Amino acid sequence: MLKAGRETSYSAVANQKTDTRFMLYKNNAKTLLATTTVVSWLLLLVYVLLTAESKQAGSNAPGFAYPFISNLLIVIFIVSVFLFQRLHTEMLKGVDFIGYLWNLFSKAGVAAYLSVALYLVYRVYINYIDEQYTLLLHVVYQINFGLLVLFLAKAFYIWRQLLLHHKNKFLQIAWDWFELLLGGILLLTLFNFKYTSYVFLPLLALMGFYILFLCTNLKWVAYLTFSNKSRSLVLLGAILLSCYIFIRFFYNMADNEQLTVDYTDVGFLLLAMLFVGLYTLAAFLVSLFSLPTSSVFEQKSEDLLNFQRLSLSIQQGQSEAQVYDMLVDSTIKASDASAAWFEVIRNSDPQVTHLLNITEAQVKSIRHLLQAYNIHNMDYINNNLGRNPGFRGLGLPWKSMAILPIKSTKHLSGVLYLLKDVEGGFDHETVNVLRTFTSQTTLTIENLRLISESLQNERYKEELKIATQVQESLNPKTFPTDSWFEISTHSVAAKEVGGDFYDFLQLSESRIAIIIGDVSGKGISAAFHMAQMKGIFHGLMQQDMAPSEFMKQANSALSRCLERTSFITSSLYIIDYRMKGFMFARAGHCHTLYYNSMMDDVFYFKTDGLGLGILRDDKAYAGHIREMYYDYNPGDVMVIYTDGIVEARNLQNEEYGEDRLLYMLKQTYHLEADDIKYAIINDVNDFTGPDNVYDDQTLLVIKFRPTQQNI
Repeated sequence: MLKAGRETSYSAVANQKTDTRFMLYKNNAKTLLATTTVVSWLLLLVYVLLTAESKQAGSNAPGFAYPFISNLLIVIFIVSVFLFQRLHTEMLKGVDFIGYLWNLFSKAGVAAYLSVALYLVYRVYINYIDEQYTLLLHVVYQINFGLLVLFLAKAFYIWRQLLLHHKNKFLQIAWDWFELLLGGILLLTLFNFKYTSYVFLPLLALMGFYILFLCTNLKWVAYLTFSNKSRSLVLLGAILLSCYIFIRFFYNMADNEQLTVDYTDVGFLLLAMLFVGLYTLAAFLVSLFSLPTSSVFEQKSEDLLNFQRLSLSIQQGQSEAQVYDMLVDSTIKASDASAAWFEVIRNSDPQVTHLLNITEAQVKSIRHLLQAYNIHNMDYINNNLGRNPGFRGLGLPWKSMAILPIKSTKHLSGVLYLLKDVEGGFDHETVNVLRTFTSQTTLTIENLRLISESLQNERYKEELKIATQVQESLNPKTFPTDSWFEISTHSVAAKEVGGDFYDFLQLSESRIAIIIGDVSGKGISAAFHMAQMKGIFHGLMQQDMAPSEFMKQANSALSRCLERTSFITSSLYIIDYRMKGFMFARAGHCHTLYYNSMMDDVFYFKTDGLGLGILRDDKAYAGHIREMYYDYNPGDVMVIYTDGIVEARNLQNEEYGEDRLLYMLKQTYHLEADDIKYAIINDVNDFTGPDNVYDDQTLLVIKFRPTQQNI
C-alpha cells in the first residue's frame, strides 16, 4: 500500500511538471513571437529606408532591394503578430462580452487614433520646415503599418472568440477553413501576386461571400442587457471609426509616389480588414436595432423574479390572503393581462377575491360557459377564444384565456383566471413563467398551512414529517440520463428537515445547470430558506445567465429577506458537453474535488467566493465572486459536497477532512459514479460510527463519459 501511494504521488508530481512545462512553452512561444515581431518590423523599416534613400538619390536600387525580401519580411511580421494575438486572446476565456470589446478597443482600437496623431504631428512638422522629408514619411508609414497589423490581429481573434460563442461543429469547421484560406492568400504575397488580377478577383468575391456568412453569427449580442448594449454601441462605434481611419489613411497614401512600399497591395490585409470591418458593422447594427426590445425582455425577466416574494411570505409572517395578492399582482405583470380574477376555494365553494377590468356578471357568464364545456378547476390555455362559438356569443372583448389552479396533491386552494384582448396572448414562455408562479404559491400556501396546523394542533413531529416529504420532493430523485455523463447523489438531513439542497435545470439540449448549497443553521428555518433559494435558482436560470451573474443577483434577492444572522453557501455549475467543458462560480461553498484523467491527478479547485447574504452591498459583493472555466476529459470525475461530509466527526471529535476525501477519490476514480459515491459514504460512516450525523450531508458525484458517436 505504501509503495502504491508513493507511485501515485510520483505520478501526480510528474503530471504537475508536464502542466508546468506546457505553460512555460506557451510563455516561451509568446516571447519568441514578440521578438520576431520587433525584429522583422525593424528589418522591414531598414529595408524601406535604404530603398527610399537610393530612389531619392536617383541611383539604381541596391543589390538587396528585391521585392521578395520585403514580401518575406511582411509575411513574417504579419504571421508573428497574428500568432501572438491568438495565444494572448485564448487567455481571455471566461471574460464577459463587454470585457472582450473593451480589451479590443483599449489594446488595439486606440492604435488608429495614435496613427492619426502621428500623421498630424508629421504634417505639422513638414509645414513648419516647409519641405518634404521622404525618409520621415516612410517612418510614419511603417509605424502606421505596424499599428494596422496589431489592430487587425487583435480584432480578428476577439471576433473569433465571440463568433464561436455557442458554436457547433459546422461553424468550427467553417472558421478553420477561413483561417486556412487567409493563410494561403498571405503566402501569395511572397510571390508579389496582385490581388487585382482577373485570376484573383473571382476568389476575392468568393471570400467576400464567405466573410458575409461568418458575419451572421452574432449569438452573443442576444445575451447583452440594455445597459450593456448601450455600452457596446459606444465601443463598437469607436472600433468602426478605427477601421475607417486605417482604410482612409492607407488608400490616401496609395497614390503617393514618394513611397517605395504600398501595403494596399497585400491581399491578406484587405480581406482581414473586410472581415473585421463587416463583423464590427454587423454587431453594431444588430445591437442598435435590438436595443428597443432589450428593455421589454428585461422587464419580463424582472416580472419573473417577482415570484421571490412568494417564498418570503412565511419569514415575513404574511397570511394566505397576502400571498394571493402577490400572486395576482405578479402574474398580471408577467403576462400583461388585460383582465383577471382570482377565486379562493373554501369548502369546495369558490369565492371571487380579485377583479381586474371585468365585472362579476362577466365572470359568471364565463364560468357558466366553462362548466358547460366541462372545464372546471383545471390547467387550461386557449389562445383563440374568438373562434369558439360559445365564447363568441358572449360578446366579450377578450381573445385569449389562461386558467391556472393553485393545487397540491391533496388540496385545491384557488384558481387564477387571466384574459388578454389579443389572439395567441399566452405563448409558451409566458405560460412557463405563470406556472412557476403558481407552483411557488402552492408550496408557500402548503408551508403556511403546515405551520398553522402545527401551532394549533401541537403536532410538531407529525408536521415535520410532512415538511420532510415536501423537502424531499424538492430535491430531484433522478437527473436526466444522457450518454455524456453519469451522476449519483446522496443527501441526508441531521434533523427531520435540513438546509442542504441541490437541483438542476436543463438549459438546452447540450447544457445543464447544477446547483448545490447549504443554508446556515438547521431545522425548519433552514428548510424554508432552502426552498426559497431553489425558487431563486429556477427563476434566474430561465434567463440562462453565467454562474457569477447568478450569484450576484441571488445575493441581491436574498439580502432583502434573510435574517442578518443567516447566510447561504452555494456553488453553481454549467456543463456543456458540446464544448466539452464547464464553468462554475462558488459562493463560500466547499471547494470542488476533481480528478483529471488526462493528468491522472486529483485536486481541489481553490476559487474565491463569499456566501450569499453575508455582504449586502451589491457592488461590494460583486468583487468577491470569481468565475472559472474548465475543459473536461472523458473519465474525469467531479465530487460536489456540503460541509457535512468533510466536517463529519468521530467519537474522538476528529474531523473527516478534505485530505481523506481526496484520498478516497484517488482510490475510486476508476469506478462508476454510483460506486464512487457509495465508497465515500461508507468511509464517512465507518469514520463517524453508525447514526452519528452531526450536520446535513449532501454528495454529488459526476463522471464524464467518452464522447458517443450518435451525439
